[in-house]
Amino acid sequence: MSEVVVSFSGLTKSFPGMETPALDSLAGEIRAGMITGLVGPDGAGKTTLLRLITGLLVPSSGNLKVLGRNPTQESAALHREIGYMPQKFGLYEDLSVLENLTLHADLRDVTGIERVSSFERLLDFTGLQDFTGRFAGKLSGGMKQKLGLACALLGKPRILLLDEPGVGVDPISRRELRQMVGHLAEQGIAIVWSTAYLEDSELCANTLVLNEGKLIFAGKPAAMTASLAGRCWHLKNPGPNKRHLLAQALGRPEISDGTIQGRHLRITFRDGIPPIPPESFGAPPDAEWIPAEPRFEDAFIDRMGGTISGESVLAHHIPSIPNDGKQVIQADQLTKKFGDFIAADEITFHVQRGEIYGLLGPNGAGKSTTFKMMCGLLKPTSGRATVVGLDLRTSAGKARQKLGYMAQKFSLYGHLSVRGNLEFFSGIYGISGAARRRKTQTMAEIFHLAPFMETKADSLSLGFKQRLALACAVMHEPDILFLDEPTSGVDPITRREFWTHINSLVERGVTIMVTTHFMDEAEYCDRIGLVYRGKLIAAGTPDELKKLAATADRPDPSMEDAFIALIGP
Repeated sequence: MSEVVVSFSGLTKSFPGMETPALDSLAGEIRAGMITGLVGPDGAGKTTLLRLITGLLVPSSGNLKVLGRNPTQESAALHREIGYMPQKFGLYEDLSVLENLTLHADLRDVTGIERVSSFERLLDFTGLQDFTGRFAGKLSGGMKQKLGLACALLGKPRILLLDEPGVGVDPISRRELRQMVGHLAEQGIAIVWSTAYLEDSELCANTLVLNEGKLIFAGKPAAMTASLAGRCWHLKNPGPNKRHLLAQALGRPEISDGTIQGRHLRITFRDGIPPIPPESFGAPPDAEWIPAEPRFEDAFIDRMGGTISGESVLAHHIPSIPNDGKQVIQADQLTKKFGDFIAADEITFHVQRGEIYGLLGPNGAGKSTTFKMMCGLLKPTSGRATVVGLDLRTSAGKARQKLGYMAQKFSLYGHLSVRGNLEFFSGIYGISGAARRRKTQTMAEIFHLAPFMETKADSLSLGFKQRLALACAVMHEPDILFLDEPTSGVDPITRREFWTHINSLVERGVTIMVTTHFMDEAEYCDRIGLVYRGKLIAAGTPDELKKLAATADRPDPSMEDAFIALIGP
């Protein structure tokens, strides 16, 4: 067995004003030469644990040893032994790659020949040699994470703490990060990988699963997944209205979780319950069950008690729009240039009413640029964008009244309270007086924001920031909703909640355009456009794209396999 480098028992951390501890009597260990996954929903205590290990926080009670030392009393001695890549504020976006490395080298007292050799080694390791003069703020999401990793590795730490390193990063960059971190573990470094992307956990040698500050599982991921053996199934031939059928299935007490997976539904049954007849929740006569391999995410959702419901309260407050089959979003030869750089190059697609259209691609591919042109927030260099028949070049203001937009990054007003943001956005959309008060109260109830109405938006957890952003986007009951990475960084439970709302809105005739780096979310889309280097390189249903990536060795590729194969090396 490898060396234990971090051990804790009875570890508790409380904060003033909190009814329950952020961490409650945790016990566990972290070993050298292994990747330990730190998994849990938003607010579970993952970041708190990492900060205790670094000595940035002081435990309220319990025992914690890091390399045999007390991190609170001996933080100086541990300074160069621990590399910490925080979830945010780790880089200075107005400094270049080289300047960020230099700053972190100064902070970690890496000087002289050691500094020169470290920079050369880390730039080669991360592939950033050709970008040393670029501002960190101009890097793609994947490149930012690689730079953050390089800064954390200065001084050759024995322990590397990574707080959500995959947030906002496309599948190709995530795979590269996982490979890089795997190489570091082989060199004997103890790595803690905190994550909301549960497929990352499957690659860890050990996992610690937290919920509400408590440890609910510790061990190998396969051991947790094994508990779902025989309980995960695909429903083949679910019929044309799979979203409605999923909602019906999730209302059954025998079923703990369910998602859309291309043309199938993926269903998890509760422990000890065999698959029920598909027709019992409305499936057509030719629907049939096919066994599916359980995933870590299935086991995680099950441990959390399963999905609460397939019904969306939000949908009941949105008027139904008759689905007339019309094309309500159109991009024709849409092009955007920034100087000599072509961010979007003659992109063409059309979206019908009541459809979910997904725009996928690596970081920096041009997805968000295309989104902003389709919302009237960015004028195209050439080409035409129309929404509900309105040309966004000439009628952007009128078109924006018909659509809702949730930006990639939290773009609300952080200094305003939750109530202030809701009231501000309702005012923008012409909702005033008693109607504004009713709408604000309704959104607070739907998105569980009532306890935080006077809290500044900047102080919310990521999951509640995203809920607030979605609430503001749908205040005016839009016909069309643009969602730019709406669930980036949030846990699977919150993602299920968001997609319950999205599916139910589509059932009401709302049209959705979405970007995402979660490939399992892409399976919810009716059609997908894959963007790479500013061009639309492939389009079709999720199953059609997966079929394009199928090979003799991999006849049934996942959506992530298809993404990577179609983008190419």
